[in-house]
Amino acid sequence: MEEKHNNSNHRLIINERERVSITGVTDVISFDTDVVIVETEMGTLTIKGLDLHVNRLNLDKEELDLDGQVESLEYSDGSRYKSSGSLISKLFG
Repeated sequence: MEEKHNNSNHRLIINERERVSITGVTDVISFDTDVVIVETEMGTLTIKGLDLHVNRLNLDKEELDLDGQVESLEYSDGSRYKSSGSLISKLFG
């Protein structure tokens, strides 16, 4: 059986600030047309932009694709130091 998390599977590809492909996605915290927040193997990733749409999400393969105008990306390393738990503990822990 394939191991799900190997800590070397995170990749972020941005094409012309309009298409984003991410691997190593372990959870989606929230998303709307302005902000997408995902938990990755390398920390929490916040993507801000305009008219953002999640085209494909496969948590079994840890992959996410989205379209829209990307304005900013920000990583937060806080999730690396937390134990696995509920979504609430991840957000406020």
